[in-house]
Order: sequence, then structure tokens, then C-alpha cells
Amino acid sequence: MSPFSPTLRLHDRYVLRERIGLGGMSEVWRADDEVLHRPVAVKALTREFATDPQLRATIQREARAAARLTHPHVTQVYDYGEAALDGGIVVPYLVMELVQGRNLADRLAAGPLPWPEAVRMAGQIAAALAAAHRIGVVHRDVKPGNVMLTETGAKVLDFGIAALAGPHHPRAGQTGELLMGTPAYFAPERMRPGPPNPASDVYALGALLYRTLTGRAPLPVQTWEDALEVHAGHPPVPPPRVPGLPPDIAELTLACLATDPARRPGAAQLAARFAAGASAHP
Repeated sequence: MSPFSPTLRLHDRYVLRERIGLGGMSEVWRADDEVLHRPVAVKALTREFATDPQLRATIQREARAAARLTHPHVTQVYDYGEAALDGGIVVPYLVMELVQGRNLADRLAAGPLPWPEAVRMAGQIAAALAAAHRIGVVHRDVKPGNVMLTETGAKVLDFGIAALAGPHHPRAGQTGELLMGTPAYFAPERMRPGPPNPASDVYALGALLYRTLTGRAPLPVQTWEDALEVHAGHPPVPPPRVPGLPPDIAELTLACLATDPARRPGAAQLAARFAAGASAHP
């Protein structure tokens, strides 16, 4: 059940208009900022999870981290607030840039992208990741659903807070922290306890690019059970077979998917090499 409804006013300036997204733990609303006269997106925990003090603390901490990140391929965080609703429920929410464009997940429903377009997009996502990693921010849920294709290029949604939208990792209780994400893009090292690792974002980007190029995931992972079983066996990833795809781009994609995170390239290196590869084949 949603804690919000249309026309609700938050912080005496944000007026909700319509709900435009719903995840496992959060929802997104289109709203109007009546102070700056611009449309915005408001992301809030659902009523079921708003009462969890750990989640409320996490979303506030992640909002501070994400607000430090300014990049042309990253959705900007504008504000954080808490709404006191009937029944004594306090709902934390984020106010973010409202991105106009097409979601990559929706675009992939029609089939793979032409490889130059896919590689150019991957370079833009890698540049966004590099900027985040430089200030110690790890996304933790890079996937097609968190990428928007706009007139000015790709935009990564929900930086630093996207993990709050997914189901619980099956071993989250063993780590003492919230570990959430999407199984098909989950790096194998994340099955073990440990702090967020930038190399895990690189793995997710490799999986995203592989799917964008070929139309399928690099490994047969759809559920958490699949992820646990497949990653335990360390199966090799078959090379992406795409007509015209340069061999160095195929090799770089596979390098992102290396089982050992230390063997994966850095996001800044990927941004440069993907941009060069795409520009060589406009």
C-alpha cells in the first residue's frame, strides 16, 4: 500500500502528481517543485518498509553520498526529507532530477542495440561510474532498468540508492548490512560479506553491455538460487558474437566479467576505451 497519494504536498513545496515507478521496497512519483517551478521525481520507501529505522538511516546516508555526485550521465539528487503521515508513520523520501527518455530495459524488449550504439552507451555509463568511484560511491545495482536513454546520452538512475529498490540478498543477514540488487548483474564476490567494491559495478556494467549487444545475459542467472549455484561453479562466459564487433571490445566486455575482481578494468579505463571504440565506428 502506498504511503502517498496524488496532490499530497511535501515540505510545503513538492506536490505529487502521479506514481511512475514501483519497486520491491520503494516507489517513484512525478511531482512539481512549486518553489523552483520545475518537475521532479520523488522516491520514497513503501509503507511496509518506512517503519524500519535501519532502512531510514540507510536512505539518508546514501542520499548524502549521491548528492555529492555531479556528472552529465548521472541523475542528480536535489533534496531529502521525511514526511509524517497519519498513524505516526515517518516516510523518508528523495527528490531527484526527472529524466525524460526511454528506459534501457524497455528498449531491450525490442532486441539488442547496434553494437556502436551499445558501446557508446557503455562508455557513458562507465564515465558515470568512474566519477562516483573517485569519491567513494558505489552504485550496487547497475542494470538496464536503472539506465535511461535520453537526447544527451545515457543517464544512470538512483546512484547510491538503487539497492533499496530490489529484493533482499539471500545472505544479507550474515553480513550485518543491507545487501540488495539484481541477481543477473550481481558480481560473484558480493555473495560473500564485505564492503561495497567498485569492481562489482564494473561486473554489472559488463553484464549489461553483454545483454545489450547480444540480447541475452552472459550467464544463466535469473534468481538468487541461480546466482548462488552458477557463481559457485565459476563457468566461463562465452564471447559475445555480434557481427562487426571489434575483437578488443569483445575482450574488454569479458574482462569486466572476470571472476576475480582484481582482474577487471577500472571504470575510467573502460570509459576511455569504449568511447574510442564507438567513435571509430560511428
